[in-house]
Amino acid sequence: MQLALLRGSLRLFIAPLSLLLTLLLVLLLLGISEQALAHAVAQGDKGYIQEISGVKLIAFIYLGAKHMVTGYDHLLFLLGIIFFLYRLRDITLYVSLFALGHSTTMVIGVYFNLAINSYIIDAIIGLSVVYKALDNLGAYQRWFGFQPNTRVMTMVFGLCHGFGLASKVIDYEIAQDGLLPNLIAFNVGVEMGQLIALSAILILMGYWRRQPSFFKHAYSANVLMMGAGFTLIGYHLVGLAVS
Repeated sequence: MQLALLRGSLRLFIAPLSLLLTLLLVLLLLGISEQALAHAVAQGDKGYIQEISGVKLIAFIYLGAKHMVTGYDHLLFLLGIIFFLYRLRDITLYVSLFALGHSTTMVIGVYFNLAINSYIIDAIIGLSVVYKALDNLGAYQRWFGFQPNTRVMTMVFGLCHGFGLASKVIDYEIAQDGLLPNLIAFNVGVEMGQLIALSAILILMGYWRRQPSFFKHAYSANVLMMGAGFTLIGYHLVGLAVS
């Protein structure tokens, strides 16, 4: 009896998972609204980075992991990527394409100081979430009669996410002494954070997919994900207008 009640409780938790995704996004937006509009990095982190010079691998690994784990826009896109991927080979391929894209532009963007307006690039990142949600819903086939190459688009949006990462790193005003090793360490941290977040997402998705209600709620989840992407686009465009 207790086991049956426990299973029933778990089903009640998993069934409205799509609603929890939206609630999580709202809480994150409310929690960081002031920093997001100012588009500033955490002042404690920024102050520490500005005071140090030389190779500081551990510090930058930590900052990279922290940024990815708390980067709700990156995590939404990552969720969209793996939403309907079941085989480990496919998950590895698409996540690797995403990682290759954002790693490349992050290092190049910071090293050569190729700064793109943070609000614009973050609005594009919001667009990537909208794109992936529509892709998961099969909208392109129904609307236009063709399917964009998902591998190419994952790589392209990975490049855009990398410029978003670069804009955050440039805000740190890192010392030139030890810049390249520190950038590599930051990127390693980003990948570690991505692996941690991906593992948590896959555990939840793995359980959810085994529920009879998965496909029923999968549609709602992607609609809400699309709405979240449009919210991010509007949020950063407003930030651009008032900055």
